[in-house]
Amino acid sequence: MSSRFESNTTTTNSVAKDRQMNRELFGVFGDRDAFDRLRAREDFDDVLTGNGTTVGIRDSSLDHPRRSARYEGPEGMCAVFGELIPPTGTDPDNTAEWLLDRFSRHGFAALTGLNGSYIVVIDHDDERVVVTDPLRSWECFYADVGGVRVFSTDPSTLTPLVDESDIDREAVLEFLHLGTVLGTATVFDQIRRVPFDGYLTATDTTELSRFVYEPRRFDYVDELATRLEQAIERRAGLPGPRGLLLSGGKDSRVLLSKLDIDQCYTVGRPGSREVRAARKVAEQYGAAHEVLAPDDRYLRGGDAKIRCAQGIKESLHIHHAGYDDEFDVATMYHGALFDTLLKGYFLERDGVEMFGSKLPSKRLHPNPNPIDSLLDTLGFFPEASEHIAEATGDLFGDLSVDDPTTFLQGRLSKELDKCWSRTDSVHNAMDLLVIRNQPVMPFRTHLADNYYESFIAADIDLLEWHLKTPPEHRHDGMFWEALERIDPTIFHHRPPSQPYSSTQLNQIERFVRRKVPVLEPFESAWPDRDDVYDRYEMDRELFPTEESIHQLPVRQKLRVNDLRWWLK
Repeated sequence: MSSRFESNTTTTNSVAKDRQMNRELFGVFGDRDAFDRLRAREDFDDVLTGNGTTVGIRDSSLDHPRRSARYEGPEGMCAVFGELIPPTGTDPDNTAEWLLDRFSRHGFAALTGLNGSYIVVIDHDDERVVVTDPLRSWECFYADVGGVRVFSTDPSTLTPLVDESDIDREAVLEFLHLGTVLGTATVFDQIRRVPFDGYLTATDTTELSRFVYEPRRFDYVDELATRLEQAIERRAGLPGPRGLLLSGGKDSRVLLSKLDIDQCYTVGRPGSREVRAARKVAEQYGAAHEVLAPDDRYLRGGDAKIRCAQGIKESLHIHHAGYDDEFDVATMYHGALFDTLLKGYFLERDGVEMFGSKLPSKRLHPNPNPIDSLLDTLGFFPEASEHIAEATGDLFGDLSVDDPTTFLQGRLSKELDKCWSRTDSVHNAMDLLVIRNQPVMPFRTHLADNYYESFIAADIDLLEWHLKTPPEHRHDGMFWEALERIDPTIFHHRPPSQPYSSTQLNQIERFVRRKVPVLEPFESAWPDRDDVYDRYEMDRELFPTEESIHQLPVRQKLRVNDLRWWLK
């Protein structure tokens, strides 16, 4: 199949500024001429050339200590994109040079123990690799174009280089029915992703073995408290003013207790319990607080919001995108993935059946069904999915499947099979399946593209805690105890949905409030997207002539809008 590379071999392909992310790593496994045929030098802050790799970096934090960095020398070339935290005693101003030297002496063993959220490109002797961090907290996309392998952190800069009509049908179905494209696929057949905990070469991709479960006994609470506090301290001192996305819950308040935060932001209805709790916590630690009302901005955000979801995840998880004009900060902190890595959010718990519902407990289910459990937790709408192919036929053509549930069960089962080599139990395999395909990652991607941002959950010591702690000890109560060891006053103002220190009592009250009509149920941490969508009549804006789509759930409508942006 022909590509647009052939028509651009004599002219520089400069990507329009409004069609690219603010930060990007772009490269080719080739020389500078191959690079220049595809991209313009002015698209980047610097372009580096090794023996067989050429890389461009665009990043306003380039060369800030422990952030994106680059090095060229007689021993080779190294580019660091994102955040790489070297060991204590190492000069943080020269992380790229330090890493290249480490690689020259130890080879691939040099990648073990690297701390941070990063992609690194190393060109040394005959080795030319692009490596993700163990969590794959940055996606790296690649395509083979005109005989040259091209890679980028921004897939929208690769789509002009391939045949955009050649879609991956199964990936498109995953996106519409589940909201997440699984594995290494994208919605475009010719664009793929570097695998989880893996690396890319000019001809291949390979998974590493840095993220492997090895449960053991130790003081789980004390270790979590120590490691979390150290992980936060490593990421202090980013440029000010510093902001924090703060809810009334637990995850973000631990950052407020340990960091010098100037301004907190909470998306929520003024006067709601969630917002009142967040305001009290901000006041407790001496930070200003601003409420961002859930108006139409909550679901909007424009092209930049959809672009940061990268066509592999639904953009609705970027809750803050429409409020960018309100954020008068240089740095924005967040607590993303604390729930998954430290609290076992996606593990299936045992429970007691009462009045047609299950009252959950901290105990793990003795014999979970990982696929059915995750379908209940992730964004699948079985009844609506029966009609989505018919509703979107005029937009995307025939996307029918015999049974959406069976289709997704098959796709998730294939992903689960890839987890067994890294884990010892079905419970850890469930967690790993979600971690490999984390649906909420666009939340962080958008922040990292617009502010100084630090992905604390990707800290190597926290990942090690997750991998060594048996799944039965990864739960909300464990996390609660660890936070109280970090700061005994952290729950002076209790989370509105957790009025008791006992997880079981909190679950009982949540259950009772949900079942007794005269009691007000606990509020969600995020605004009601259905209410916002209907209140601002977004069907008329997004789908004025596609009435068949109006009957879908709001979350599926937003996926359709995302997918239309990428495919059309």
